[in-house]
Amino acid sequence: MGAMRIRNSIAIFKASWGVIRDDRELLWLPVISAIATLAVVVSFGVPVVLTGSDSADGFRLGAMGWVVAAVGYFVAAYVTIFFNAALVSAAHERLSGGDPTLGSALAGARRRAATILPWALLSASVSLFLRAVSERSGILGRIVVGIIGMAWSLVTFLVLPILVVENVGVGEAVRRSASMFKRTWGENVMGQGGVGLVGFLAVLAGVPVLVLTLLTGNAVVAGLGAVVFALWVGVVMVVTSALSGVYQTALYLYASTGELPRGYEPEAIRGAFAARPGRAGSGGLGGFGGGGFSGRGFGG
Repeated sequence: MGAMRIRNSIAIFKASWGVIRDDRELLWLPVISAIATLAVVVSFGVPVVLTGSDSADGFRLGAMGWVVAAVGYFVAAYVTIFFNAALVSAAHERLSGGDPTLGSALAGARRRAATILPWALLSASVSLFLRAVSERSGILGRIVVGIIGMAWSLVTFLVLPILVVENVGVGEAVRRSASMFKRTWGENVMGQGGVGLVGFLAVLAGVPVLVLTLLTGNAVVAGLGAVVFALWVGVVMVVTSALSGVYQTALYLYASTGELPRGYEPEAIRGAFAARPGRAGSGGLGGFGGGGFSGRGFGG
């Protein structure tokens, strides 16, 4: 089973890369997202710092500072989700046989600007709550909070494609995403992290170069090596972010239509939806949990 999961991860990565290769302009979306998020952080960060004050206990924020920080946090979350929605929109267009552009991707996100706002508020609130609880908990509490956070991420994995493609409410999108997770993808989620695995290995491949430049003892060479390594990590993050969005959209399309998206090998995409051995109908789409997927519903 382990070898099969590795093969599926590699196959999914290759297929996702094929989509990115056809539309390389999609790689600009994570870049623009990072720049826009940084701009938001700076825009709200400066007022937060200016409203604070030094005290015997260190730097402290006033009430206004906390309000500005909270607003900035939610705005940054919305910006990130907006560009993720643009990536999903472009991936959906390509996987449905279209030819997306950077403009059409951003237009797709703009059409769902109001739809994704409640999701940005909800996801940011959950993240902020879990982080606050974690910071006030001991080691065991942090482990529990980490597990809860991971479960939340997995259960809501397909919320954004549902919102972008179907334009339903957040509650309905969360319900459908959770239903899909429980029925199919959840059993094998630990073996389907191909994009993340390849990204990690790519970053790891750059470490020897950094180490060699540091071992030269030359400050200029070491500095150049650090810069090159940082740029390499940035490139890997951009590519894996785009690949993740494409894969996320492909999983949604397969689950909602029962058809394999363009460019995906049947073995790889079906492996991501495989049911546990012994479950009835584990080899076909219509046998998951006693009910097939149909259009906008997930057998709920």
